[in-house]
Amino acid sequence: MNNQHKKRVIVNEDVVNIDVVNKDVIVALDFPSRQQALAFLDTLGVHRPYVKVGMELFYAAGPSFIQSLKERGHQIFLDLKLHDIPNTVQRTMGVLAGLGVSMCNVHAAGTSMMMSAAREGLEQGTPVGFVRPRLIAVTQLTSTDQWRMNHEILIPGSVEAAVSAYAHLAKEAGLDGVVCSPEEVSAIHKTCGNEFLTVTPGIRLASQGEGGKQDQVRVRTPKEAKALGADYIVVGRPITGAVDPLAAYLDIKRDFLEE
Repeated sequence: MNNQHKKRVIVNEDVVNIDVVNKDVIVALDFPSRQQALAFLDTLGVHRPYVKVGMELFYAAGPSFIQSLKERGHQIFLDLKLHDIPNTVQRTMGVLAGLGVSMCNVHAAGTSMMMSAAREGLEQGTPVGFVRPRLIAVTQLTSTDQWRMNHEILIPGSVEAAVSAYAHLAKEAGLDGVVCSPEEVSAIHKTCGNEFLTVTPGIRLASQGEGGKQDQVRVRTPKEAKALGADYIVVGRPITGAVDPLAAYLDIKRDFLEE
C-alpha cells in the first residue's frame, strides 16, 4: 500500500500541498469549546497531529474553527456521521466539501443510495483542481455489542458479519473506507481489499484495564490495532485525559506506527 499522497489545500488563500498519510493516529478533539480544544493542542508543542472534530465541537465552534485548525497545519477528520435521505446528505456534503477537510463520514445504515449521494455531493462541492475529502461510513459504533445489535437494532448474526456487510455496501457505493472496531479490520480487508481504509476508534491502553473502556465495548490497544491491520486509529481520552498529553500521544504513535 502506498503510504501517502499529495493533497492540495487552501491556507490563507494560498494553495499548498501537504502529505496525506495512509496510516496515522487521529486525536479526537472531544471538547465543548474552541478555547478548550486549542488549549489542549498547545500542550502538544510543535506537533500537529491529525485531529477529529466531532459533533460536540463542530456545533459549538462552527466552520471557522476548521479553518483555524488548517492554518495551524492539522489534517482534519470531520466526524458528523450524516444519516438522512439521499438528497439532504448530498446537498450537505456539497457544503462540507468546501471546508477543505481530509476526511468525513456518513452512517452505512443510510443505505447504498444515500452513501452514493454523499460521494456525489462531495465530488460536486470540491473545488476544481482539488482532491475531494475521503469519505468513510460508520458500520457499528464501538459502544454496541452483539446483544444490543441483535435485540435493540434488530440486526441478526454476529457483529463481524454485519460490519463486513456494511463495508461491502460502502465499497460498492464508491466510498474510501469505513469506521469499525479493530476486531473487524481483518474481515473487512479480506472482503474489500487492503486499499479500503479502516478507521478504528475504541482504542484503549493496556494500563487502563477494564475500567478504561468507559462507554466503549469493542476495544483494542494501539499495538493490537496495528497487528490487526488498522489504517488509522482514533484516540480521545487516553490522550486528552492524560496527565501528560504529549507523552501519551508520542507513546501511542510509537506503538502504532513504528516497526
